[in-house]
Amino acid sequence: MASVAVNKFVEVCRYLQDPVHVARFQHFCGVKGTFPEKRTQPDSGQSDPDCPGIRKRLRRSSDEAVGNGDAAVTRVNGKQEEEEDAAAGPGGPAAAETARAKPLRRNSLTGDVGQEFLIHNKFLFYLFTFGTELGNEMFFIVFFPFLFWNIDALASRRLIVVWAWNLFVGQSTKDMIRWSRPASPPVVKVEVFYNSEYSMPSTHAMTGTAIPFCLFMLTYGRWQYPFLLGFCVALSWSVLVCVSRVYMGMHSVLEVITGFLYSLLVLAFFQPILDKIDNYYMTDRYAPLVIVASHVSLGLVAFSLDSWSTSRGDTAQALGTGAGAALASHVNYQLGLLQDPPPSSLPLTLPPITAGLVSRSLLRFAVGVAVLLATRMAMKAVTIPFLCRLFGLPPDDVRQARQQMKVELPYRYIVYSVVGFSCVCFAPVLFWILNLD
Repeated sequence: MASVAVNKFVEVCRYLQDPVHVARFQHFCGVKGTFPEKRTQPDSGQSDPDCPGIRKRLRRSSDEAVGNGDAAVTRVNGKQEEEEDAAAGPGGPAAAETARAKPLRRNSLTGDVGQEFLIHNKFLFYLFTFGTELGNEMFFIVFFPFLFWNIDALASRRLIVVWAWNLFVGQSTKDMIRWSRPASPPVVKVEVFYNSEYSMPSTHAMTGTAIPFCLFMLTYGRWQYPFLLGFCVALSWSVLVCVSRVYMGMHSVLEVITGFLYSLLVLAFFQPILDKIDNYYMTDRYAPLVIVASHVSLGLVAFSLDSWSTSRGDTAQALGTGAGAALASHVNYQLGLLQDPPPSSLPLTLPPITAGLVSRSLLRFAVGVAVLLATRMAMKAVTIPFLCRLFGLPPDDVRQARQQMKVELPYRYIVYSVVGFSCVCFAPVLFWILNLD
């Protein structure tokens, strides 16, 4: 009985892992590939002899003629769509609706630019582009500071703790499982920035689940709002990010589901101890030493799991941001800056929305983000050449230098720990000086 259940579970996992389902979903949403006429031989599903331990994805044989998710189509997607556009005429509906596009966010470190594809539903393209951006670096640079400076500093600093650990756990799991991205064809790579990373589980799905649900967990009862509203916002946020990763061709259905459930497991672990971690970071005299040692150690562990990929930098970036924010929280507490509201003032309520409040918040946000971006730019300009000289590497080949752990780990860690510290400590002091607090 147990073996039957296990076999059924494995069968379901293999079904959900099939890239054909990703291609069909893309086809349903109006994404078509422009693949070359010659079809490549499908993978055998066996391990790559040059990369032991890497499990290649199973793909259907070429005689099934999947054609980017449409099992009934045997011609190449790009060719077929051009024929349809021509049949419709220059002013026909196909010409009006179809747009050619290149993959989003070219990766400057890998040089991967991807291949053109056709977009037939621009609304879904922009919707899922927005959804996938909710898990990218620039969103975190904007979201965490806005939350910290304008809404709730306590919720923001605890959210950063969960985000950093969540990303570390997810990226490390990827490097231990070592599954490749969905095969293309049949999948269209709408995004290629993360294509060099492994894919199981989806860390976008993990962060896209951890952030909204952790924020809901931290603010419900602390702020006055209906439970159903908060839960629906968190669930909608999570679903949008998860589905966007399938649309982008970056993850299978199984990887997205696993990322969602894995993130809930991480949240369940942190929920009872998050308050203790936050208090320890702020009050203990040895907290700065523990913060630096623990975050650097985790970075070394992550970098030692596998060969270079862009996930190394993402992990070090999250850990560096978490360390900088935690150190700044300790400094703020010791100096009596940015004290949390007393328990007697809870639950908090939103103040009346006035033009003065909005303009002040936007001005504070604009000044703070400008400071963070300037800090990030200055630290990047200084750190990479310094590390190249320190380790005897040519400073003119930044891409090659950053593919080495001795450069990428300290570079990401130093730059983003300073950015995190500036966000939590320096920027609020600047607001006080400018009378924007």
